[in-house]
Amino acid sequence: MSSLPVVAIIGRPNVGKSTLFNRLIGVRLAVVDDTPGVTRDRLVRRAEWNGMEFHIVDTGGWVPEADEAMDHRILQQVMEAVRICDLVLFVVDVRAGVQPHDKEIARELHKLEVPVLLVGNKADHEKLDADAAEFHELGWERVHPISAAEGRGVADLLDVAVETLRETPPRAIPSRAGLGGDEGIRVALVGRPNVGKSSLANLLLGEERMIVDSQPGTTRDAVDATFRYHGRDLVLVDTAGIRRRLANQPAYEFYATLRAMRALERSDVAVLVLDATEPISRQDARIGSLIEEARTGVVIAVNKWDLLTEKTDRTMGDWVRRTQEELPFLSHAPIVFLSALTHQRIHKLPEAIMTAYENTRREIPTAEWNRVLAQATEHNPPRSRGGGQRPIRIYYATQIRTAPPTVALFVSDPSRMAHDYLRYLVGKFREAFPFEGSPLRLVLRKS
Repeated sequence: MSSLPVVAIIGRPNVGKSTLFNRLIGVRLAVVDDTPGVTRDRLVRRAEWNGMEFHIVDTGGWVPEADEAMDHRILQQVMEAVRICDLVLFVVDVRAGVQPHDKEIARELHKLEVPVLLVGNKADHEKLDADAAEFHELGWERVHPISAAEGRGVADLLDVAVETLRETPPRAIPSRAGLGGDEGIRVALVGRPNVGKSSLANLLLGEERMIVDSQPGTTRDAVDATFRYHGRDLVLVDTAGIRRRLANQPAYEFYATLRAMRALERSDVAVLVLDATEPISRQDARIGSLIEEARTGVVIAVNKWDLLTEKTDRTMGDWVRRTQEELPFLSHAPIVFLSALTHQRIHKLPEAIMTAYENTRREIPTAEWNRVLAQATEHNPPRSRGGGQRPIRIYYATQIRTAPPTVALFVSDPSRMAHDYLRYLVGKFREAFPFEGSPLRLVLRKS
C-alpha cells in the first residue's frame, strides 16, 4: 500500500486532463490528442511540490450514465481512481462553459467525502478568468483558472493542492493497488495488439486495472502498476500494441506506439506476449528485435493456450522449435505457455520474470570465464574474418558489467574476429553459466 497521498484528475472527455497530468509530472507521458476518449486506463506517477510528494492519477473522460461498453469501462476506472484518492482535481473547460456532463459529475462528487478543487482549464489569458466565474454554479466557492498547455496558473493550483493535502487527514482506504511510482523491477508487457497483454496485467495485479476489450487498440498509454511477488516490488507496464508501421496511424496511436517502445527501453525485463492461436508473424519478430536492441531481460509468454483444442504431447515442443526458428535472437528466453482467461500456468510467469531479472544481474568470476574460454578455443580455435591466414589470439576474458552481463575479450586484432566465432563463444558461455532470459554481450578489446 502506498504511503503517499493520491490526487486524481477527473472531468468529462477532452477538457485537458492529460495535458495537466503531463504538466504536473514534468514529462510528456500521457497521450494527448483532440479526439475524445484517448485516455482509457488510469495512469499513475509521482509528483512533488513544495517538499511534498504525492501520486497523480490521470483518468479517462467521465461520461455519466455511460451506455457504450467502452465508456462504461472507462467510467469504472474513473470511479476507482476517485475511490482511492485524497484529493480530486475536477477539470472543466472555461472556453466551452458549463456543460450538462459537468453538472452531472459535480452532483456525484458532492456525494463523496473527498476534497475537490474545481480547475478551469484552457484559460490561456486573464480575459478568460472572468469566464471561469460561471462554474460557481457547480457548487464550489472557488474556481482555479489555469492553462495546462501554457503552464499559466498551475503553480498557484499546486500551492492550494498541497495545502489541502497537508490540512486533510489521510483517508482510511483498504487498498490502493497499483500505486508505487517508478520503484521496483520494471516489467514491460509487449506484443501485437489483442494478444492479451492487459488481461495478463490484470491477472497479475489481482484487479481490473487495465481495460480489456476484444477490439484491438484498447490500451493507448504505457500504464504502470505495482504488485509484490515473494517480497519484491514489480512495476508492471502494460503497453499499447506495437503496430507494424508508425506511418499512416492516427496521432494518438502513433504516440502510443512510441511510448510502448520507450517503456521497453526503460524496462528490466520484457515479456513478449504471443497468441497461441496464430502463427508467429513478422510483427512478432520485429517486436522481438526491439527487445534484443533494448538489451533487457526477456520472457516469452504464449497466451490463449486454452484455445488450442488439438494439443498433443508434442505441441509445446513444436512451439519451442518454432520460436527458436522464427525468433533466433531470443533463443535464450524462457517460454511460458499460459491462459489469462483460465489462469492456466499463470503462476509460472512471475517465476520466469524473476529468473530473467536475476540473471541480468549475475556476475561470474574471471577465472570461470577463462576456464570456459580455454576449453572453447582448444576445441575450436579462433577464426579470422574472411578466412585470413594470420591467426588471432584471445588472451583472456573478464566481466565488466551487469544489466546486461557484458564480457570483455582481450584479443590480438579485434577488427579481424569473425562474427560467427563470437556467436560460438556466446553459446559456450550460455552452456556453462545460468543466463536464461538474459542477453549476453561480448565486447572486443585489443591487447
